[in-house]
Amino acid sequence: MAAPMARFLANAAAKRSGGPALRRRFASSARHDDAQEAAKWERITFFGIATCTVLAIYHLSRGHQHFPDPPPYPYLHIRNKEFPWGPDGLFERKKNSDHH
Repeated sequence: MAAPMARFLANAAAKRSGGPALRRRFASSARHDDAQEAAKWERITFFGIATCTVLAIYHLSRGHQHFPDPPPYPYLHIRNKEFPWGPDGLFERKKNSDHH
């Protein structure tokens, strides 16, 4: 086990002393200009915002189908105990209820 580790360390030391052949590259050292890159992504962002706005306006301006009221299935509203806020659910109102 010591022999492979020694070979690995020897190879790493040899590569390190290799000189300028192994130069570390960072993303910021790319050949692109930062201002050009920022301008490119600004254009892409504004194009995306405009596209999403147009698609949202188109989608929301179209009519949508209104479905009829579902049949009153009695087993869906079984109440064994009354709610503290009254006979209806918290966010529901019955059409023939006395509440205003």
